Amino acid sequence: MASQASQVLVAANRGPLSYTLADDGTLGTRRGGGGLVSGLSAALAEQPEALWICAALSEGDREAVRRGVSEPGVRMLDIDPAVYDDAYNGISNSVLWFTHHGLYNIPREPVFDSEFRRRWDSYRTYNRAFAEALAAEAAEGAAVLIQDYHLSLAPGMLRDLRPDLRIAHFTHTPWATSEHLDMLPDEVRRELLWGMLGADRLGFHTWGWAHRFMSAAHLEDERGIAEPKMPSGPAERYIQQSRRSKVRHRRTDVAVYPLGVDADELRALAHRPEVDDRLAGLRAEVGDRKTIVRVDRTELSKNIVRGLLAYRELLTAHPEWHGRVVHLASAYPSRQDLAVYRDYTATVTAVVDEINTKFGTADWQPVLVSVKDDFARSLAAYRLADVALINPVQDGMNLVAKEIPVVSEAGCALVLSTGAGAYDELRKDALTVNPYDVSETAEALHEALTMSAAERAERTKRLAAAATAMPPATWFTTQLTDLRGS
Repeated sequence: MASQASQVLVAANRGPLSYTLADDGTLGTRRGGGGLVSGLSAALAEQPEALWICAALSEGDREAVRRGVSEPGVRMLDIDPAVYDDAYNGISNSVLWFTHHGLYNIPREPVFDSEFRRRWDSYRTYNRAFAEALAAEAAEGAAVLIQDYHLSLAPGMLRDLRPDLRIAHFTHTPWATSEHLDMLPDEVRRELLWGMLGADRLGFHTWGWAHRFMSAAHLEDERGIAEPKMPSGPAERYIQQSRRSKVRHRRTDVAVYPLGVDADELRALAHRPEVDDRLAGLRAEVGDRKTIVRVDRTELSKNIVRGLLAYRELLTAHPEWHGRVVHLASAYPSRQDLAVYRDYTATVTAVVDEINTKFGTADWQPVLVSVKDDFARSLAAYRLADVALINPVQDGMNLVAKEIPVVSEAGCALVLSTGAGAYDELRKDALTVNPYDVSETAEALHEALTMSAAERAERTKRLAAAATAMPPATWFTTQLTDLRGS
């Protein structure tokens, strides 16, 4: 056990910072990327005693670990790069992500062969490294909050090592349908569920995802593997009705914590000088035209291509919008080390070029797209948005759907697919669409563009209130309080 054991620990693949290694051997630092890191960083700012355990992702990170360089409250694990690549790219991003989001091209994938099982061994090794580090660093009875599908096995492993701990796991993605979960080899599916059920408390963004997990646990019970048991009535909790699964004579609560945004912090970020500069540049390009804004990673589940096809159909079915609207799209490159993602990014670019070639004129470019990570431009687009297009096939939450209404200066109409985790919270004031229905999405865009300014402002006000109901600090501290009290 560590000499200064921690009472609150967080485990996540990414940490709050990363290290860069210069040619002269000096180490620099930069803030970690991604919505999960941003949310946890804000939340942990109010937990100064907490320890964040993460993986060393880069050569700079690994060199920092070797030199014993660390930031207060952060411990990086120097996991063998080959093991990490197997676990992260080979399993987390190529198997679990596809399973939970239902992204497989069924006639061709998945394929579970000896190579898959070798990679699953690495995923197991990766999870064990986190479990052992948490066991070593945690004080007696400490609260441990494990994050996301990268670490699905860690709760069960940690339970075996330290049964005294209070353990939570939060899944930031959807949970798989039974159809997709049953594609996994039986032994892998069982290990996945047993790993998750090692926690005292499991958290999800929506009840839809939580119910999928509980259905999976019940199915395993019918197969004679697990023993989930539902309570006779709902427990009194802050935002959730608790569901319980009895596993190895223990209880696992399943709860819902829909992550929101910090309005003050987001608005402050959106009004920095560099964002003002980007906004001025966009206004010069857009002129007095209406704007449809989307900001996404080029992630398969985000459904960018169908969104672009809907915009193309809008311009085809409603030529009155020619020259009067611009689609501001930010498509951050994602997982470009995987061929399917490189191909998808290329398709996004090709569809944009097709739209601009077919409809563009000397003084009007229908789509202005950025295919680089440019957060300042994204925030500027938020402020300029008349319409926000969020149409994922499936998303754990999708914070962009919550961020744009908070930042939009003139109010925005939100076109939101039923696959977004934010759908349950925002549906009443959004124009909702089937993520696969391009024509319906095109008509929703037309309705959004023609919405009166007064109605748009009222909807935006209510959307912003829903979006900020559970900001990151509240999201985290509520889970921590529930974990300690369950």
